[in-house]
Amino acid sequence: MKNFTYINPSSVEDASELLKQSGTVVMGGGTDLIGVLKDGLLPEYPEQVVNLKKLPGLSQIEVKEDGLHIGAEATLRQVADSETVKEHWGALSTAATSVATPNIRNTATVAGNLCQDIRCWYYRYPDILGGKIDCARKSGHLCSAMMGENRYHSIFGAAKVCETPCTGNCPAHTDISAYMEMVRAGRYEDAARVILEVNPMPAITSRVCAHFCMEGCNRNTYDESLNVGGIERYLGDMVLEHSEDFMQGPKEENGKKISIVGSGPAGLTAAFYLRQSGFAVTVYEKQKEPGGCLSYAIPAYRLPKDIVRKFVSVLENMGVTFCCSCNVGTDITLDEIYKISDSVMLDTGTWKRPLIGLAGEELTRFGLEFLIDVNNYILDRPGSDVVVVGGGNVAMDVAITAKRLGAHNVTMVCLEQRDSMPANEEEVTRALEEGVKIVNGWGPKEVLRTDGKVSGIVFKNCPQVLDETGRFNPVYDENNLLTVDADVIMMAIGQKADLDFLEGAYEVETERGRIKALEGNKTSVEGIFAGGDVTTGPATVIKAIAAGKDTAIAIRKYCQTDALEVEKAAAARLKEKLASFTNECRHNHEAAKASLLSVEDRAMDKEDLSGLDESAVKHEASRCFNCGCLAVNPSDMANMLYAYGAKIRTNMRELDAETFFAGSTRVKDTLKPGEIVLEIVVPMPSEGTTAVYDKYRTRKSIDFAILAVAGTLRLEEGIVKEISLVLGAAAPIPMKLQEAEQYLLGKELTEETAKEAAEIALKKAIPLEMNGYKIEMAKVMIRRFLGF
Repeated sequence: MKNFTYINPSSVEDASELLKQSGTVVMGGGTDLIGVLKDGLLPEYPEQVVNLKKLPGLSQIEVKEDGLHIGAEATLRQVADSETVKEHWGALSTAATSVATPNIRNTATVAGNLCQDIRCWYYRYPDILGGKIDCARKSGHLCSAMMGENRYHSIFGAAKVCETPCTGNCPAHTDISAYMEMVRAGRYEDAARVILEVNPMPAITSRVCAHFCMEGCNRNTYDESLNVGGIERYLGDMVLEHSEDFMQGPKEENGKKISIVGSGPAGLTAAFYLRQSGFAVTVYEKQKEPGGCLSYAIPAYRLPKDIVRKFVSVLENMGVTFCCSCNVGTDITLDEIYKISDSVMLDTGTWKRPLIGLAGEELTRFGLEFLIDVNNYILDRPGSDVVVVGGGNVAMDVAITAKRLGAHNVTMVCLEQRDSMPANEEEVTRALEEGVKIVNGWGPKEVLRTDGKVSGIVFKNCPQVLDETGRFNPVYDENNLLTVDADVIMMAIGQKADLDFLEGAYEVETERGRIKALEGNKTSVEGIFAGGDVTTGPATVIKAIAAGKDTAIAIRKYCQTDALEVEKAAAARLKEKLASFTNECRHNHEAAKASLLSVEDRAMDKEDLSGLDESAVKHEASRCFNCGCLAVNPSDMANMLYAYGAKIRTNMRELDAETFFAGSTRVKDTLKPGEIVLEIVVPMPSEGTTAVYDKYRTRKSIDFAILAVAGTLRLEEGIVKEISLVLGAAAPIPMKLQEAEQYLLGKELTEETAKEAAEIALKKAIPLEMNGYKIEMAKVMIRRFLGF
């Protein structure tokens, strides 16, 4: 056990101030901190413990006009033995008595019981798994109960207690599990709107994104990642096909004019979100068509040009103005744009060739320029023997494009070994299928020439690319050389920003050949913002999209307008208390895959990969774990107090039972910083009300309910007039069975209605591999509570 400071505050006010400090936890009875302090249970330990036991006036049990008042520091033993409690709230006395051994009951307090963490098999028996586990509730992102031991876990879904790794890995932080849940329910439009909260072009990203989300998917621990890209493409194509329903112009203008220089993914994203919210947006683009890298750097077999054009057309229909074939710095200056705008965004990308000082470098061809020419319909064979230097996705596009244009031999040479190449695995596989030869572990040394023409290139061995700190710092063996014959050499080892348009303009500060972006993507000039590759260097499309949204938000703050429509939509979206999944998700081990054209059928103008159909999309969404914590709420007192409709009073406010017990799976998330529970107020039950607390557990000496039912019931001549039903240890929160309550109200209580109520109460249950028995057990306990 680690050392900590133990503090006895003299008042609630002092305790509240202490609890606002980081690294501080509260102690009520003492048993509530056993788990926090036990070695190896949690990754972080408290720096100081604030003891509430000595604060006066927090242990009373008394009846007042509004009901029973129980002080937060009253022990469970006091509640269990209190004649005052037994007289009108006997079931609460039963619940207190049911908690653990007499030793714990004598010490544990009411507030401590209510505020305790949820219980998990793996908390109690981590050694079964070999020690420390990657627990979502602690500091990891995985709940081992989904595919492992789960006999005591939730039958009503999981609690979202951390950012899921798919969302965390996505630069735009797309709420992937949320839209998968909507797809499973057939709510495709809602699912698409979740994506549009962070990404206005899913039809594009689904085709070209590196899909870091799939790398982080928890299914990888067991079988195959969820095919997020395939589902995203289905939804993205739906958005484009029905763009009038998803991407509308503003209802009214806000009078602010924004100019965007460059129409890459960052600029187009900012244009969409700003225009949607009433800004007048003009985009300046030096090429003849908008889209930046989407139109000119990515081959049509990966991203058909009509997809980009459709998206641009949607923006035009929304009212975005595009000024194409307009070279800022020549046709119009940045100064002129700045003077006619309320704010300016720079998204000019990285289109310039970097020189590495290679002997004979002037005889090589810049890979990006080659792709631009191809996208401008210059489809000539580049050469017979082509060498591509580089190992990223651009290099892959160059190599495959050269091969499809008729080059006999295409050889890719890169510094990295195969398993650490920056290119996507599927791109590497595609290149190999088409006859591209990949040589790993070599860096360029010298271009060979004969009669002033390229005849080959010499490489030097690269045994190490990164240094011990993980930074790019290649080591070469100058004595180990490789010569490759070539008549064309394509350099695809980087790109740099072209900042010539800044000359003579406002002093926009640059750094290492890029525009320096400060917090909020501000530049050194007030009112000018920058986002995308021009600030970061070459990156992914989705990273540029994330920068575009961030820049749009920063611009609206600068312009002092209301929140963007996208911000309002994200804030208004209702979050489910518990995350659901399908019963079959654990058994669908193989991902749905789209069809890939055969090598013989692949061409420059045909998309290689098809999309998933609706049935495949729904099947794939059903594989999503909707990752959360499957442990259950253990508090006996919470169940009964919830059933009684208790109120919880703190030093700051009064909370109703639903907010306190079911608002969050962590009470600390419900309470504000420095907020302390002072007392619980339980209303007086109506005359004739019966109340029951029933609990099933393996041994009476263990305070861990396998299942519990708490309820109050009032009948008049056999008709249900009032009822309150709560299931405990069935979910991460106490489950109020509202549908069953509504069904019973006004009905005669018979064996048949009791049976039907039990079925209704459990109809949304989602059993895991080993805990299906809890469903039948719960039905029996509910019927028994109802007298049958």
